[in-house]
Formats: sequence, C-alpha cells, structure tokens
Amino acid sequence: MISTIPPTKPSRSTRGFTLTEILIATGISSFIMVGILQTFLMIGRSGYNAANYCVMEAESRRAMETFSQEIRMAGNVTWTSSTSITLTVPTSASSYTVTYAYDASASGATAKSFYREVSGNKRILVRNVTSLAFQRYKLVTSGSNIAANDLETKQIQLTLQTTMKGATTAAATNAVLSARYILRNKSVST
Repeated sequence: MISTIPPTKPSRSTRGFTLTEILIATGISSFIMVGILQTFLMIGRSGYNAANYCVMEAESRRAMETFSQEIRMAGNVTWTSSTSITLTVPTSASSYTVTYAYDASASGATAKSFYREVSGNKRILVRNVTSLAFQRYKLVTSGSNIAANDLETKQIQLTLQTTMKGATTAAATNAVLSARYILRNKSVST
C-alpha cells in the first residue's frame, strides 16, 4: 500500500516579511543612506577646500620667490601706488625694468591677480587676490622707518590675501605677509 502524506500548509512565519517589518527596515535604511551621503559630501567639500588651500599656498610661494629674487637685485624702485611698483634690475650687460602690480578689476586677462610685467608681457603670479599692498621702509633704526619717497626706500614688504570659493563650499582664504626685502643694489638718501 502506498501511503501519501497530505501537503501541509506552510506556517505564517515562513511566508516572508510583514508590511510593518518592511516599513521599519526601509526607514532605518533611509536614515543610514542619508548619513552615508552626508559623510560623502562632507569629505568631498573638505577635499575641495584642501586642494584650494594647496593651490593658493603654492602660487603664493612661487610669487614670493620670484618677487624676492628681483627685489633684492633691484638698483632702483619707482613707487607707482600701494599696489604697483617698478624695479630697475641690473644685469651683467645692461638692466631691465619689471613691474609688479595688482589688478583689482573684475574682468580682463589679469583680473583679481598679482602679476609681473616685463617689456609688455604680463605673467600672472597669483590668482584670486582679494587685497594686495606694498609697504616701503628706510634703514632708520630710531623713530619712524616708513619711507616717504623713492630715494629713501631701501626695504619693501608685500601683503596679499587670496580667496577661492566653490559653488557648494565655504571660501578658503590665504593671507601672506612677506619679509622685508632689502634692495641690495640701491643707494639710499636718508
């Protein structure tokens, strides 16, 4: 005799998840996903700001190196304004003039930049400059050492500030205060 076992109905617990369980799991998963996305965005913004700081710092260092080499060799300085100076740099054969200036305009090839100009050729040294100022000093140890004219000027100091901002990031700002560079080849009148 062949015996057959009648099929049994599976119990309720083996059929799947209830609607309540699915809703709870979906809610918890959505909170976890929001946290992961926020963390991803925060890391991306932090990385973007870190890259901005690196770019600004590298540009500033290169600009200070170029500026310091020529300012130390300069035999004469012409003070155009607090944002522009012209140097006469002697070479072995003759001399050349170089202008360091800040273009505060909002448009143009050199807009918001600190640049170096020799024979009409401009080379941007630092971009995204928000403020720049040259200060001039004389070699007086007592009293005021701020130079009043080109003849008294023996030292130059540069202060600049750069700012970079992304669409969804906070502004990254870098402030640079140079050393006082001495014009070694310039004779002074006190």
